Amino acid sequence: MEWFRIVIALVALVLFGALNWFLFKRLILDVTSNPWVKRGLALVLLLTYAAVPLLRAWGSSGQPPATASLVVLVFWGLLLNVLLVLVAFEGVKWWLNRRVARAAPSVASGVPSLDSMAPVPSPTIDDPERRRFLARVGAATALGVGGGLTTFGVYKAMTPPEITEVPIKLPGLPKSLEGFTIVQLSDIHVGAVIQEKFLEMLVTEANRAKPDLVAITGDLVDGSPASLGRYVATLRRLSSKHGTYFCSGNHDYYSGWERWAPVLPDFGFTVLRNRAVTIGDAGGSFDLLGVDDWGRFGAGDYDLEAATANRDPSRASVLLAHQPSNLEAVSAKNIGLQLSGHTHGGQLFPGTLIGALMWQERNTGLSKQGNSWLYTSRGCGFVSPPMRIGAPPEVVKLVLTTG
Repeated sequence: MEWFRIVIALVALVLFGALNWFLFKRLILDVTSNPWVKRGLALVLLLTYAAVPLLRAWGSSGQPPATASLVVLVFWGLLLNVLLVLVAFEGVKWWLNRRVARAAPSVASGVPSLDSMAPVPSPTIDDPERRRFLARVGAATALGVGGGLTTFGVYKAMTPPEITEVPIKLPGLPKSLEGFTIVQLSDIHVGAVIQEKFLEMLVTEANRAKPDLVAITGDLVDGSPASLGRYVATLRRLSSKHGTYFCSGNHDYYSGWERWAPVLPDFGFTVLRNRAVTIGDAGGSFDLLGVDDWGRFGAGDYDLEAATANRDPSRASVLLAHQPSNLEAVSAKNIGLQLSGHTHGGQLFPGTLIGALMWQERNTGLSKQGNSWLYTSRGCGFVSPPMRIGAPPEVVKLVLTTG
C-alpha cells in the first residue's frame, strides 16, 4: 500500500507542476514584463507548490499548524478555480480561432486576385501591446471569478451542514419501530483543518435531528490518535437512544486503522468490524451490520460474509459500509439498506462531474440495487481544498418506515 501512495504522490506532483507552469505563463509571463514582479510572483507559486507536500510530511509526525494548513489549502483551491476559468478561456479562444479560420477562405474568395493561390492574410492583429492587454483582462477576470468561487466554496464547507431528511421503507421493520431515526455522519476528515470548533458545530446539528441512533460511515480522521484524539473526543457529545456506531473508511486505514480501532470505544463508538448487532428489544428489533472499508491496492478488510454469518435474512437490516460498492452481493444477502459515503458527491467542480461519471446514480443520494436501498452521503467534511461547490455537506436523517 505504501508504494502505491508514493506513486500517486509523485504523479500528483508532476501534474500540479505542469498546472503551475500554465498558471505562471497565463498570470505572470503574459501579463507583465517587469522582471521583479515576475520573480516575486513565481516565488509565491513555487512556495505554494512545495507547501502541501511539506505540510503532509510535517503531519506524519504530528499535525501541522491549523492556520498555516488552512491558508495553504485555500490558496490551492483559489489556484484550482482560477485554472478552470483560464482553461475555459482557452476553449473559447480555440473555438473562435476555428470559426475565423473557416471564414477566412470564403471572405478571400469574394476579393478579385491576380493569383488565386496567394495566401490570405490572417485577420488577427499581431500587436504585442494588444495581446498583453487581453492577457491582463483575462487574468483579472479569472482571478475575480476564481476568487468569488473560492469564497463561496469555503463558506459552504465551513458553515453547518444542511440536514437531509430521507424516509426509507425498510422491509421487515417491526411496526413498533415505525419512524425509527438514524442520523448518518460520513467523511468528517478530522485533521489539520477540521478540529474541535467544526466538530462542536457538527454535534449540534446531529443532535438537533433527534436521532434514535447515530451511524458514522468512515473517513473519520486524517492523522494519528496521538495528534487527533482530543478533537475526536468532542463526538462523545452525540446524543441518541441507541448510541453511536462506526465502520472504517479508506482514510482511517491511511491514518493507521489498527491504532484507531481500539481507542474509538473510549469516545463512545461501537465499532462494527465485519459483524452485526441487534438494535431494539423483544418488542421489535432489526440487525445493524458494519464492514471494514472495501479498499483497493491492499487497504481495507471488507468481509460481508463474516458480517452476515448466521443472520436471519427475513429480518430488517441496515449495513454500514464506507464505499458504495459490492451492492450486487449486498442485495443477494437481502439487506434492506446500505449507508455509505466516500464520494463527497464530488465536493467541487470538476470532481462533481467526475464523481457522477464514475459512480453514476450511486454518487450521491438515494438509489436502489435489486431489493436493497443505498443512501450515499455527500459527507460532512472535506479533503484538500476546504471548499464545497455543487455538493454541499450534509447530515443525513433517515426515517425508517414499515414496508
